[in-house]
Amino acid sequence: MSGRLTPRPSAAALRSSRRPGRLRAAALGTALATVLVPALSACGGEAASATGSTALKWTSSYFPAHWDPVVSGSGAQFRELALVYASLTRTDEHGKAVPDLAKSWDYNAEGDVITFHLRPHLKFSDGTPVDGSAVKAAIERAKKQKNSALFGDLTSIKAVDAKGLDTVIHLSQVDYQIPQLLGERVLQIASPRAAASPGKLDQSPVGAGPFVVTQLVPGTKAVLKKNPDYWDAENIHIDRVELSSAPDASTVVSGLQTGVYNFADIAPSQADAAKKAGLDVFVQPGFNASNLSLNTNKAPFDNDKVVDAVRYAINRQEFVDKLTFGYGSVTDQPFPKGYVAYDPESENAYAYDPAKARKLLGEAGYKAGALKLNLVIPAEDPQAEIVQAQLAKVGVKVTIKIDKNWATPFFAKDLTFSLYGTTGRDSAAQTLTAHFGPNGPLNLSSPYEPSGFEAAIAKVRRTPLDSPDYAKVLQAATRAGLKSKALVFTYSSPNLIAKSKSISALPKNPAHIDWTGVTIAGGN
Repeated sequence: MSGRLTPRPSAAALRSSRRPGRLRAAALGTALATVLVPALSACGGEAASATGSTALKWTSSYFPAHWDPVVSGSGAQFRELALVYASLTRTDEHGKAVPDLAKSWDYNAEGDVITFHLRPHLKFSDGTPVDGSAVKAAIERAKKQKNSALFGDLTSIKAVDAKGLDTVIHLSQVDYQIPQLLGERVLQIASPRAAASPGKLDQSPVGAGPFVVTQLVPGTKAVLKKNPDYWDAENIHIDRVELSSAPDASTVVSGLQTGVYNFADIAPSQADAAKKAGLDVFVQPGFNASNLSLNTNKAPFDNDKVVDAVRYAINRQEFVDKLTFGYGSVTDQPFPKGYVAYDPESENAYAYDPAKARKLLGEAGYKAGALKLNLVIPAEDPQAEIVQAQLAKVGVKVTIKIDKNWATPFFAKDLTFSLYGTTGRDSAAQTLTAHFGPNGPLNLSSPYEPSGFEAAIAKVRRTPLDSPDYAKVLQAATRAGLKSKALVFTYSSPNLIAKSKSISALPKNPAHIDWTGVTIAGGN
């Protein structure tokens, strides 16, 4: 992912949920709440009568600010864009890459060229063929367009050739992560004809996904119909989608009860109310992880003792208890336990020990109350208050400062101390690089990287995903990355979705919403 990662959510969104990428959508949804609820009540009723049992009424805290997938990037809103856009691969319930627009792929013997073989007779919703040249154009645009949020994810790609239905990707290094990488998050493919005018594409999306946009009110709502030309259209059983920007979190459950919506991402604080209201609460597995971001190029974090003091001062369980309502877990890594990249050897390396933190601060030359830090965040955030209180217990005074333009200094690496959280990647190597690489967008200390990480991640890329050594090699790279002094991980929380019981169960694909086989019954 590039340096244009979606920022942390607003306080209202975080009190509702710990899902990154909600800031703009949540703020916009709150502002529009009084307008949207009555408008969408009418719209929802019309959809039910017009299309019967096949209308999905989805209110989302991640309503896309951009519908050009290159600009939108791989933040949480990729799930909504996946209604419109298909990708070369997608992720199955085991987190593995499986065919989507590409029916298969193969590497050369050296591992530095991969060829994707596209399904025949596919076309975008504007009639443009889905072929090798369309994929080539999508990759090159993602790498070169000035406002691309994806170019940082595609650094392994040196050149692309198109040969009929084949796309041949030449790599700058051996990289067996490419099928994992080029899925829904990083390469949602737009029609090259439509993408010739990126500004128009941003508000009039044209893809080859399961649905086609028929109406779009920027920042407010989108109406879509089933795409009969989608390659797997026979397994898409929803005729119409009404996607709206979520109103205030407190009104979402009531909207679901009254039928204004039948599908919504919700906050952990809303889960019990949703269950009591007779709704299904779907716990979607994912790779969410929150962290404290430190800039080791700036005082006081250029002192290793201060960094370690912060590590030992953090009580991760408090984040879980206060923010996740029983749905989250502590984490000191960017991966959940049980995932192939999770490193058991690194678990609990810096256990909560405030006495040790105070001792380290003293050794660094700071008496109690002498060290003062500004914690800069984009909006009110209960996480910041927890950090402030925990560091106060070891004698560090933290002042919380809100900067609405926070993204600019964060990605320019100008901040000293901040918070962040992401939804991860389908490619574990890309997750690690984003956090710990010298140019990683989540590495506030760029160009710093921990010793040994470069070699460890290169070995991951050289290891085929089906190699018996893959897990061991990947966990070693995680272990190398976690030596970084730039990040202190705190907790993770799954994505929660409340839906009407009329909507059938969803596939449990990590972090993805897959509409394949999903049905809606009973006119809701």
